[in-house]
Amino acid sequence: MRNILSEEPTEAIHGRLLFSASFVSDADIEDKKVLDIGCGFGWFELYALGKKVCRVIGVEPSDNDLQTARRFLDDPRVSLMVGGATNLPVDDASIDTVVCWEVLEHIPKGSEPRMFTEAARVLCDGGVFYLSTPNRSFLSTILDPAWTLVGHRHYRVEEVRRLAVETGFKAVAFCRAGGWWEVLGWWNLYISKWVLRRKPLFVNAIERRLDVEYGLNNKGFTNNFCKFVKE
Repeated sequence: MRNILSEEPTEAIHGRLLFSASFVSDADIEDKKVLDIGCGFGWFELYALGKKVCRVIGVEPSDNDLQTARRFLDDPRVSLMVGGATNLPVDDASIDTVVCWEVLEHIPKGSEPRMFTEAARVLCDGGVFYLSTPNRSFLSTILDPAWTLVGHRHYRVEEVRRLAVETGFKAVAFCRAGGWWEVLGWWNLYISKWVLRRKPLFVNAIERRLDVEYGLNNKGFTNNFCKFVKE
């Protein structure tokens, strides 16, 4: 992930990130081995450390993508590895919990089953797989600037459930969250980052509203959150 805005991981997370973290049961982190597919700058690694994780492994496709996380995450429980979602650099049945936030839509189209197969391969029996994706609805798709510009993929819950079941998972929990403030956040990020080349505008005000919006569990339309267990 290119860090053109000089961002760094922080424990002060809001909105979708906070909701994603809260969606994961503490019991699936504490004293567990956790794999974060698409770890970005390492925000979930910091969160997991605060939840007394045994070990957390963050994966990104290249060394450049890991530069920020490596600079700021100095803890022996954190390992950062180069690898893809469809070819994870982790041994079979060596992980208790896998998390994958907003990554499925970025891998090559058609390779989604392979990502689920890899998650199943690295998980122990009874291991847990958490992930989120953009929701495929008219509003969430048409209002997404990334869909307009680069064909950013969105998924229905039924599609994600089918992928999971076909690769050896049992569906445990689903919810949908995020709404109009999330959409505003998308546009704020894209315009600020790619046009103005600066950090998003009015961050504190938007974050406060996002926290409220994401507190309305299952009343949103922008993002799906899913939990599966390896059978």
